Amino acid sequence: METFLQQIINGLVLGSMYALVALGYTMVYGIINLINFAHGEILMVGALVSWTVVSALADSGLPGWALMLIALVCAVVVCVTLNFVVEKIAYRPLRNAPRLAPLITAMG
Repeated sequence: METFLQQIINGLVLGSMYALVALGYTMVYGIINLINFAHGEILMVGALVSWTVVSALADSGLPGWALMLIALVCAVVVCVTLNFVVEKIAYRPLRNAPRLAPLITAMG
């Protein structure tokens, strides 16, 4: 029974992550009418930043909630900056281009 409950929790966590990524795609497409396939890469950069911050500050004596808050703030700042750079370099020049050009840019 314990394994079953753990698998239920694992499924809920994984489903929540998929839902957040889908929500990100939906919001970006709904707002700017361009698809951005870099969500996964930016998500992984945020996770790496969080892990790096927590690892670097693990021996600092800060409580766990403070470590997570600092890691969250750092990851948000890095991801927002990265998204601004991607939008400025890849998508803004193609704002008035035919619909196929931004799609090709989104694919890489």
